[in-house]
Amino acid sequence: MNSIQKYGLSLCLAFAVGQAGLAQAPPPPNPPPPPSAPFTMQQVVEEALAHNPVLLSSLENLLSMKGQEVQAGVRQNPNLYIAGSDITLSANNSASPYAYDVGVNRLFERGQKRRWRLDIARNTTAQTDGQYHDQIRQITLQVKQSFTTLVLAKATLKLAEDNLRDYRHVLAINHDRYDAGDIGKLDYERLDLQLAQFESDESSAEMNLVQASDQLQLLMGYQKPSRTFEITGEIVPPAVPGTLIDLEQKALAARPDYRAAQAAVRVADANVKLTYANGTADPTIEGDYQRAATYNSAGFSVSIPIRIFDRNQGNKDTSKYQAIASRFGEVAAQNQVYSDVDQAWIGYTTSKVLSDRYNGHYLDEAKDVLSIAQFAYERGGIALLDYISALQDDRTTSLNALNSYAQTWMAIHQLSAVTATEVVP
Repeated sequence: MNSIQKYGLSLCLAFAVGQAGLAQAPPPPNPPPPPSAPFTMQQVVEEALAHNPVLLSSLENLLSMKGQEVQAGVRQNPNLYIAGSDITLSANNSASPYAYDVGVNRLFERGQKRRWRLDIARNTTAQTDGQYHDQIRQITLQVKQSFTTLVLAKATLKLAEDNLRDYRHVLAINHDRYDAGDIGKLDYERLDLQLAQFESDESSAEMNLVQASDQLQLLMGYQKPSRTFEITGEIVPPAVPGTLIDLEQKALAARPDYRAAQAAVRVADANVKLTYANGTADPTIEGDYQRAATYNSAGFSVSIPIRIFDRNQGNKDTSKYQAIASRFGEVAAQNQVYSDVDQAWIGYTTSKVLSDRYNGHYLDEAKDVLSIAQFAYERGGIALLDYISALQDDRTTSLNALNSYAQTWMAIHQLSAVTATEVVP
């Protein structure tokens, strides 16, 4: 059972509770404290869908639409009237005998008005349900992006710490060389100045890690960020199976915003039928019983409005144009699906090629160049500036590799969002 199915079941259960007659819904539960074990991406998404207050608010709005379905299906109430006259006079007073009158009348709708009201309400609920699940799609995308940002921040911090540790070791060796007179003061101080960059990288990485963690916990519904919050995930992205055509077909079948646009067409069509039904005359049928002195009588009446001037013609025209507009909206939603998938696909393929290049070639090459440069510098084979350049190239290449991995993950998350499926098993 996927996340959308589980929250569809939650919706049905919540509506059943509402139907049971509770006067007031209980407040949303506070999310549990972060567990000691690190969160996976799937667990983070599940927590967000269960506790994100924006989604909880949207769910309550969807439940309110269920109430509109109930109201749309109610029938017209009958009217009861009771009247009496001269009831304080004697029954033998032939001039003004007492009289009682009891009657019931009811409006009977024609043109299947109730049917079309129900059709509008049900399709409006379906449209709202599509909008709710589209919000789930958007929140899920934000959570996955924040998760990847946090994974990147953790990897960047580890890289910065490793670089700083390694460079301090290199600097300690060169300090011994400086003390021994193997290198001059100028060379040593140039090396020492590079330490500031590595220390700055570590401080920035620590700040980015905390900010990324806070943002993810906010999406998960936590009231206050915790410093013990931990996640676990791969930084190197996998390949996405399938083709562009396959993803487009999946998107058309699963995108909730497209389903909402289709539901809007059905709402508009039902509204056209309702406006035509509202142009028909609804009779009011009445039956009554009278007693005057010792005489009893019963009667009935039928009242039918004569639709000469107001035949609901203005609303008929309005509803027809709105139905046409809704069809253009459906076409626009379909075009948006194709465009979203195409843009996400080119973003993924481009970033995946670049991340594969770093993973399969550039990272190893940068490490190799740095190792050779360090060996040559320590033996006087190259100048200090060449060694510093190799050091900076390795640092830049490592950071670029991490960013390319994260960019590919972002493209994968975007593909999952625009197709409303999980493109990576």
